[in-house]
This record gives sequence, structure tokens and C-alpha cells, in this order.
Amino acid sequence: MNTSIKIVLDSRPMSNNLYTVYLRIIKDRKRKNIALGLKCKKENFENEQFLKGHPDYKVENSLLISFKARANKIIRDFQNEENNFSLNEFEYKFKNKIPDKSVLVSVFFDEIIDELTRSGRIGNAKAYKDTKDSFMNFGGKKLKFKDITSVLLEKYEVSLRERGNGNGGISFRMRHLRALINKAIKREVITKEHYPFETYKVSKLKSVNNKKALSIEEFKKLKNVDLSKSPHLLEAYNYFMFSIYARGINFVDMMKLKWSDIQGGRIYYIRSKTKASFNIEIIQPMQDIIDFYKVQKRDTQYVFPILLQDNLTPVQIANRKHKVLSRYNSKLKEIGKLAEIDKPLSSYVARHSFATILKYSGTSVSKISEMMGHSDVQITMTYLKDFENEDLDKEMTKLVEL
Repeated sequence: MNTSIKIVLDSRPMSNNLYTVYLRIIKDRKRKNIALGLKCKKENFENEQFLKGHPDYKVENSLLISFKARANKIIRDFQNEENNFSLNEFEYKFKNKIPDKSVLVSVFFDEIIDELTRSGRIGNAKAYKDTKDSFMNFGGKKLKFKDITSVLLEKYEVSLRERGNGNGGISFRMRHLRALINKAIKREVITKEHYPFETYKVSKLKSVNNKKALSIEEFKKLKNVDLSKSPHLLEAYNYFMFSIYARGINFVDMMKLKWSDIQGGRIYYIRSKTKASFNIEIIQPMQDIIDFYKVQKRDTQYVFPILLQDNLTPVQIANRKHKVLSRYNSKLKEIGKLAEIDKPLSSYVARHSFATILKYSGTSVSKISEMMGHSDVQITMTYLKDFENEDLDKEMTKLVEL
């Protein structure tokens, strides 16, 4: 471990023109300054010690020597234990500060949920609340951070499976638990010592791909479905088709799309989830859907009749989203049956279908990735997994034909 210790002055003086004295530790090119409770004039400090002009310079120099000796001993102890310590762990030891591992998990959950709610991140708050309820139901309300071990997580996984959860649902819970523990570490509620996710790997919970995307033939069936006898399904049909034509725009961004986002035959919006900017040409099928809602002349800034009034609170928006999305997905199941498509449709199928249909049509993965606003092509590849499998299956028939 490449670690060094040095006594330094702050780079800027306080209001009384005195400078704070720090113990500086540098490890692996990262550094932390720890205040020692000592102050002096800049001219009275040199080469890690106080000069004669500083009051009680002999006594306080002895303190500096003892501080530095203690710091070096802590580092040696860590090295002897083969502990690749963090700078926070060093500070805990140096200050004789013991992180409060007795903090109740439920209390910290509530703190994070409250912060997310007050900042308008209602969806995230609900996800943490659902995970809290599930985990507390399993471990009890008196569960402490020190109790969360890899063994406990394994048992929690078993409990979730007994209640009918698959890999996707279990991964959802574990990722939020991991995020909670990471926040607790960052806020110095606990240290990273015995971090349970070093052993328990969330990555093992990969969901089985359930062929979410439509094939080209299925898309044609859906496009031409007859809804003349089912007018109550037209809204859901419009949302689904618009989502595909608008490069896989997701439901939340479609819900928030405003008339002011449409300019010069293009749509400009920022994706809620990733904050990526989109600039999309409005092709004719999209324009037809936009015109359908434009003639309704509703008294709101939104294109689609999902948010029915302006100036809704984040909680009201979240509640409206949940209500409409549930109804939308239910109606998509009906549309799928009418179109004779043998797979359940949902709002998320539209985004997968956009990517897969373009891939079947010969568009490169890199272009699809850019169109979807993915930061990494590997993310796009998860959308195209079914395509890869079917393509490989076809290649295997060549062995049979030999």
C-alpha cells in the first residue's frame, strides 16, 4: 500500500488570519486532511513543526510528533492485518471514532425515503419503501446494519423465492439494499468493513430473457389490428405505436411530453431516467398520432391525455402515472389478443421492439444504441438478446444441411 503521512497547514486562513493544522494522509493517490485542533500563523510553521514565534511551540510540537507516530502505527496495524483500508477507516481509528453499526436499518431506510420524497423522486422513494417493507418483514424491525451479512442475504433470497419471486424481483430488492448500505457508508454511518456485497453478488441474479420484443411479422399484425369494434383500446394503441416510432420513448417521457417540445417537425426532450437529450424527426405515423390529440384542444401543456392538468405535484404525477400505466398495460393485453400475437404486450415491449425490429431490418447496433440514448452499446445488446439467439439458431441449421 502506497501511503504517506504529513503535517500541513490549510491553504486558506480563517477570519482571524490563523491557519488550521491538519494531518494529511495520502493513499493510492487519494488524500484526506484530518484537523488536529491546532492553529497558528503561517509564518510560525515550517517543515511540519511550529517555530519559536508560536505560543507553547515546544508542547505543541510534541503533540504533532505524537499525532504522526499514532498515524504511522495505525497504518502498520492495518498492514499487519493485511487490511487494504479506506481513508475513512483510517480516520475512524485515528479519532477513536467507532461507526455506529447499531443504527437500525429501518431508521436509515426512512431517512432516505423521506429525502427522495421531498426532492420529488417519488418513484425512487416508492422502490425503497417496497424494499424496506419486504426486508423488514423478513428480518424484523429491530435489524441493525451489523446484522446484514452475506449469509443473511442468502437467506433473504431463499425467502423471496418461497414467496414466488424470480431473479428479476430478487435483483430489484438486492440492488436497493446495496444502494442503501453504500449510502450509509458514504455518510459514515458504517464502514465498509465486512461489506456483505463483497461476497453476495447481485450480478448472479440475471433475469431470463422472455422474448419481450415483437418480431417484424408481429409488429405488422399489431400495426394493422382492427379496433373498430373496440374503441376503448385506441388510446393504448396510440401510446404503444408512438413509443415505437419515437425511438422507443418510454412511458414516463411520453407522459411528460409537452407541445413546446415539438418544433420544426422534430421532438426535443430530455429523458427522465438518464438525462440524455433527444432530437427526433417526426415521421408521418407519429404526426398522425400528434394530430389526433391536437384537435382535442385540451387545456394543458401536455401532448397526451395522461397528465390532465398543469402544475401537478410530484406525488400527484406519480399517482397518475401508476394509475394510467396499469390501465395501459391491461389494455395492451387485449390488443395483443385481437392482433393474434402470442406474447403479453406491455409498455416496455415497445422499447424492446423498436431496437429488435431495426436490428432485423439491418441497422447496426451502434446506430440503434445512439438512437436509444444508451451510454454503452452493451446496454443495447441486452435488448437484442433474442435476436442473437434466433440468429445463432439459424446458423446451426447449416450443420444439418452438410
